[in-house]
Amino acid sequence: MSTPWLRRFALDRPEARAWVLYDWANSAFWTTVVTAVFPVYFIDLARELGRERATERFTQATTLALIVSALVAPVLGSLADFRALKKTMLGAFALLGSLATAALFFALPGDWLFALVCFALGNVGAAASTAFYDALLPHVAREGEMDRLSSSGFAIGYLGGGLCLALNLAVILRPQWFGLPYGDGLTPAQATLPVRVALLTVGLWWLVFTLPLLLRVKEPPRLLESDENAGASVLKVSFQRLGETLRELRRYRQAFTLLIAALIFNDGIQTVLRMAALYAAAKDLDRGVVVGTFLAVQFVGIPCAFGFGALAERFGTKLMVVTGLATFCLISVLAYFMSATWHFVALGLLVALVQGGTQALTRSMFASLVPRAQFGEIFIKRGLVTDAGGMMILPRLVGPQKA
Repeated sequence: MSTPWLRRFALDRPEARAWVLYDWANSAFWTTVVTAVFPVYFIDLARELGRERATERFTQATTLALIVSALVAPVLGSLADFRALKKTMLGAFALLGSLATAALFFALPGDWLFALVCFALGNVGAAASTAFYDALLPHVAREGEMDRLSSSGFAIGYLGGGLCLALNLAVILRPQWFGLPYGDGLTPAQATLPVRVALLTVGLWWLVFTLPLLLRVKEPPRLLESDENAGASVLKVSFQRLGETLRELRRYRQAFTLLIAALIFNDGIQTVLRMAALYAAAKDLDRGVVVGTFLAVQFVGIPCAFGFGALAERFGTKLMVVTGLATFCLISVLAYFMSATWHFVALGLLVALVQGGTQALTRSMFASLVPRAQFGEIFIKRGLVTDAGGMMILPRLVGPQKA
């Protein structure tokens, strides 16, 4: 199956295709649950709280989930390195996220607290699993492939997320096509069934399309430092490595600078994406057009993500990342003046131009900061994780593998 077309996008090997398919798998969570469907549905679930308090609760749950993810990430990353458990960790958090998402099927009007708990767990699962997914990039990509493979992952993710969202919108807007109840006089359980089926679909989609990576991508080898032994306490080694990581980062100032910068700018990107639906609802924009815009963004983003990878090879990764971030700054300013539905559509298309490319190139730029020529001496065991959930794993730079 190795063709020039596949090689052009670094997808000519089974393990590379299996790796990018995880973007396809969990992008359904970001598009349907985080962005397009659940924020609006949650307002209905929490109608007793009022729109303002419901929005506040939604924001608090999101923030708490990402804080928890960020706090446990370095320790889990050290554990995954020490025990060679990157794939295991990815699979465990993907299972957590997919099951929590599927459990949203049982959230009926008034069950807003249960829904928030499931949503928060889904965010933790998505952020943590994507962290370990991103950490596999340097091990899957060949020489000179990281920008292209990372961009291909985001492009495939856009396609998967878009197709899943399109299916879910059909279920929600045309339930009769799927034999679901519709019309007047429905009970709350019947009226919300299409949305709940859509959320269940996301959980199943995420779970099923995680399997190729678990089956085809090899676990990176276990690496021990000269002062470590295989029987040492996992918790002790994890914190010891974390401390050494922070000290070693001083030797790689560019990596450290990017780490801090990405913590800041990725939060800005996530705020734009996560709050878009609620902001549009607060502006009383047409819900159908808003959801249609989210769908369009997925498909417009596919060639744009590929294009960013190609442009990075010509003009440099750093320039393209800065261009994307400047565009996001412009989007935020223009959103302040948004008053018409077409404004939202235009801003959505601007997001589609830069979102995938910016995040993909940030991911690959960090992974490439330690030259491959030094990999015999220094191994990148955990790369930057600026995933769609805004979570990071610090890089672990270690010495030669112990025999």
